[in-house]
Amino acid sequence: MTAGDRVASPARRFLFGPFPLARIAWLRLVIYSYVIWDVLQWVKDPIPHGDVPEQLYRPVWIREVLHLPAPNPAYVRVLFVVIVLSAAVAATGRLPRLAGAVCAFGMIDWVSNAFSYSKVDHDHFALIVALCVLPTVPRVRFGDAAIRSEAAGWVIRTIQAAAVSIYFLSAWAKMRFGTWGWANGSTLIWALTRRPNGIGPWIGSRPALTHGLQWLILCAEFLSPALLWLRGRALAAGLLFFLGFHASTYYLLRIHFLPLVVCLTAFMPMERIPAWWARSVRPRLPARPRARR
Repeated sequence: MTAGDRVASPARRFLFGPFPLARIAWLRLVIYSYVIWDVLQWVKDPIPHGDVPEQLYRPVWIREVLHLPAPNPAYVRVLFVVIVLSAAVAATGRLPRLAGAVCAFGMIDWVSNAFSYSKVDHDHFALIVALCVLPTVPRVRFGDAAIRSEAAGWVIRTIQAAAVSIYFLSAWAKMRFGTWGWANGSTLIWALTRRPNGIGPWIGSRPALTHGLQWLILCAEFLSPALLWLRGRALAAGLLFFLGFHASTYYLLRIHFLPLVVCLTAFMPMERIPAWWARSVRPRLPARPRARR
């Protein structure tokens, strides 16, 4: 074995280590179902964008690269229907390559439309990556838990890395613009004052507590890549921490990161759900009495 092979083997195991095909089926159900909810409930700006003057349109980089047109009333409404229908088909596992590719391209158009008139939200990055890689795996079934695939491993690892990168790059941005002084600044106090919800004002009135929380957030974001190597209970604890973090930000600030939270399911062994259901939830049938001889 050459030195190059020794270097490549750990990297290949990390990037293409086999995962159960059933997890792809579950990811398709979860992610494509969320896409429908996303365009119906959260990212609704593209529809009214089709009715505003074109002078307000400032296309983000990806729209210029793909030569996507400026929104107009008919275009955005047809796009909405295409996304919903393709996501509905892909969620069932049917036509995974065709429906998945159409949904991915449609969401790139939809989300970049929303971001071409105001700020760019980073919470959709992992979702877009997931939509782009899911069509690379052919049709799979929920019962394929025992079948492991490198193709499935690459898709799952890519989604996991995209989700983790959001946390890490968020910490990097804090260092880029605020340096380490960000953790001792008043960002959280300002946010809690601007969006007073629940016990937020009480937390915002205690600088020592807010500074401690900012240090916790910063350290957690920098350490987030560890999720890619954790296993078992350690991984479950890490995921619970970040899920708790997102639940807290929504409770205190009414800011959600649902597209990112949905992609965190790539870390979860959802392929075990049927076996767990059969063991723990499904009512057990009474044992049949043995026939007497």
